[in-house]
Formats: sequence, structure tokens, C-alpha cells
Amino acid sequence: MVQREILDYYLRGGERDRLSAGAGRLEFLRTWDVLVRALPEAPADVLDVGGATGVYAKPLAEAGYRVTVVDPVGEHVAVAGALPGVSAVRGDARDLPAEDASADAVLLFGPLYHLQDRSERVAAWREAARVVRPGGLVVAATISRFASMFDGFVKGFYRDPEFRPVVEQALADGRHSNPGGVPRWFTSAYFHRPEETAGEVADAGLRLSRVVSVEGPLWMSSSALADFLDEPSLLLEMLRRVEEEPSLLGASSHLLTVAVR
Repeated sequence: MVQREILDYYLRGGERDRLSAGAGRLEFLRTWDVLVRALPEAPADVLDVGGATGVYAKPLAEAGYRVTVVDPVGEHVAVAGALPGVSAVRGDARDLPAEDASADAVLLFGPLYHLQDRSERVAAWREAARVVRPGGLVVAATISRFASMFDGFVKGFYRDPEFRPVVEQALADGRHSNPGGVPRWFTSAYFHRPEETAGEVADAGLRLSRVVSVEGPLWMSSSALADFLDEPSLLLEMLRRVEEEPSLLGASSHLLTVAVR
């Protein structure tokens, strides 16, 4: 269902606290900001595919949505399923355990950047298209093609001579792979160009609504973000104004693609 390297990364807690501090907190706040503006009003049925331990499922359920998490990691399913108002099931984005037209919205916040082959990413999009109702939304997260290149400067990874070849490969074809299959820098992944999801959406029979930057370039200034994240209204307001600006999309670490059935 999922590569052993990817499974090991998540079992070690690689993502457990990432969205609660610094640039990760900015990612969460901005993703939530886009969601509350895009999703239909609660109550509605939301399928959170790759939802892990329920970092988005929890606030969605608290807001009145009927949320089901689908995740390939059994430990994630157990944690998410224990959250009030959230159900959870083990499953794969390419073969969802859900009925046709059974959700008002489908979130793909994990699967696409762990599928290095385009055919598998399109399969995930098609499954989302199958289970969402006509007029419903599919909202998908991707990692920018240029994220690891910038991250190497932010976090000092270039001090290790093995890091640059990882970046060069990602820049060339989007494939992020660690030397020897050991997840030293994230784990096996695919990094999208900003314009790339449009073709995947079209091949899945969905209509592209918008592609937005999540953090913009501010994620590279995480040490200066603390004050703004504690009082995020100004930060969110300004980032909304430029979230679809084409010249800034590639500078964001993450992108969200919104598509409609």
C-alpha cells in the first residue's frame, strides 16, 4: 500500500509536530484559511485522504463537518478515529474505500507528493473524482518543485555534499529521493511545478478552479514569523491578496489545487 521508507518516516513521527511551530504553523493556518473559504457550509461530508492523525479532521469535525479520514498507516487511523466526530479507515488514495458520489469534498493533503509516477497521481485524482458528488470539490496539496533547493539554504543542508544531488534530481524531474533510500531529508516524494496539476486534474475528468500558494516565500523567514503567527490576521489578509499571483507560486513551499466535479 505504501513504500516501506515512507511508512518508516511516519512511524518515527516525522510529521507529528511539524504543523505546530514556525513555517509548519504558517502552513496549517494558511491551509485552514483556504479551506474555510472553499468548502461548502457544514454539515457536509468530507473525505480526508491521507489525513494522518487528523490535524485537519479535528477542526473540521469541531466546525460541524462529517469527516472520514482515509490513511495507509494503521497507527494514524487509530489516532484519528479516536477524535470526537471523526471516523477513520485504512486505505489507499488510488483505491478509496468509499462509494461513488458519497462526499461533498475530498481532501488530498498527503497522497500526491508521495506518488512519484504521474499515472499513480492521476489515479488518486480519479478516485477523488469518483467519490465526490457532482459540483463537489477536490482540494489537493502539493510540494513546490523548488522547495528542497530553498530549504537547503534555510536549514543548512548544503553542508552535506550528498544533499545537492538530491536537489538536482528534484529540479530535473520532480523526484525527491534520499541516498540509499534512507529518509534523511523528508522521504521519497514528488515535487510539482505550479502549472503541473492542471493536466492531472484534466486527465481525471475534473475542472480546475484555482491553484494557490500556501506560505508564499515567507516560509523561508520562519525565525521572524513568531510575532505574526501569534496574531495572524494581518499575515493571512496579505497572503490572501497574492495567493494566486503566478509570479509567486513557485516560491511557496506548498501549493493547493482546488478542482470541481
